[in-house]
Amino acid sequence: MATREQLRALQTRQPFRPFRITLGSGRTFVIRHPELAACSTNGREMVVYDDQGMHLLEMLMVEILEDADEPSRSESSPPEGNGA
Repeated sequence: MATREQLRALQTRQPFRPFRITLGSGRTFVIRHPELAACSTNGREMVVYDDQGMHLLEMLMVEILEDADEPSRSESSPPEGNGA
């Protein structure tokens, strides 16, 4: 689970760099401006804005917060299995 403090750190770094939010379902959101994401004061919900509109997310569902210019951790994970 991501925290309000982790989100705030990504939003306030100078200079701002876009970051990716990845949910447990695999859905991702790229935040290209610091004002396109906000967290509730209690740290339980997050609002994200993108081309499709507004999305209300539960912070419990946020698995990864990372730089958008890096490959997604879910995409770069090695395949499961023994390779046989």
